[in-house]
Amino acid sequence: MKKIENREQLNNYLKEYQLESIFNKSLIEHLALYSFEQGEDICSQGDTSQYLYLLVKGKIKIFTSSSEGRKLILSFKTPLYLIGDIEYVQDIDIINTVEAVSPVIMIGIQYQWLKKFGSEYTPLLQFLLETVTRKFYIKSNFLSFNLLYPVEVRLASYLLSISFYDSDAHNDSGLSINRLRDVADLIGTSYRHLNRVIQQLCAEGLIERTKESIIVINRDALSTLANHNIYE
Repeated sequence: MKKIENREQLNNYLKEYQLESIFNKSLIEHLALYSFEQGEDICSQGDTSQYLYLLVKGKIKIFTSSSEGRKLILSFKTPLYLIGDIEYVQDIDIINTVEAVSPVIMIGIQYQWLKKFGSEYTPLLQFLLETVTRKFYIKSNFLSFNLLYPVEVRLASYLLSISFYDSDAHNDSGLSINRLRDVADLIGTSYRHLNRVIQQLCAEGLIERTKESIIVINRDALSTLANHNIYE
C-alpha cells in the first residue's frame, strides 16, 4: 500500500462518484488516496480493521479462507465499492480477504476519524446504511438463489462471477480443481453431484475441464444458462 499525495486527484474522485456530500469538511481533511499493486492484499480475514476504503479505480477479489488454508473466491468488484463498512458498524475483525486483481486506487479514512467527526453526520450514516443493507440484501438473494435454482444454474452463475470481465479473459486461469469441494459447499450441493454437472456442461461445450482447472469457453451460453444471475 502506498499513500498518494495528490489532493487534486482525490477531489476529482470525490466529484466523479458524487461523494462530496457524504463527508463533511472535517472528514474530507482526513481522506487520503492509497494505491495497491496487483496481487497485494488490501485487508486480510481475521485482522483488526482500521480503515474504511472506497474502491475508485481497478478491480478487487473477495475471498474467504478455511482453517485448513483453502481459499474460496466469493466475488469480484469494480468501482464504486465499499470495504470495511460492516466491520466499522459492527466493530468486528475483517470478515473476508480482499486482494487487488489489477492496480487499485482507494479512498481511505481511519475509523478513529469516522468516529470523531462522522458518528452523528447524517449523510455519512445514510450512505453506510444503504451500503450495508445492500450487502445483506445481496446475501439474502444469494441464499434464495441457492434454494430456488438447480445446480447447473448455480454453477454457471458462480463460474461467470469469477471470470465475468471480458477484458480479463486472457488472464483467466479458471476455477482450480482443488476448490471444487468448497464450491460445492458454497452453492449448496454435494461434491459428487457437482462433478456430474461439470461433466454435463463440458459435454455441452460451455466449459472445459483440465487436470488443474475448470475454464469457461462459451460465456454467452453460460450466461444464458445462468439467466444472467451472477453471484455477488
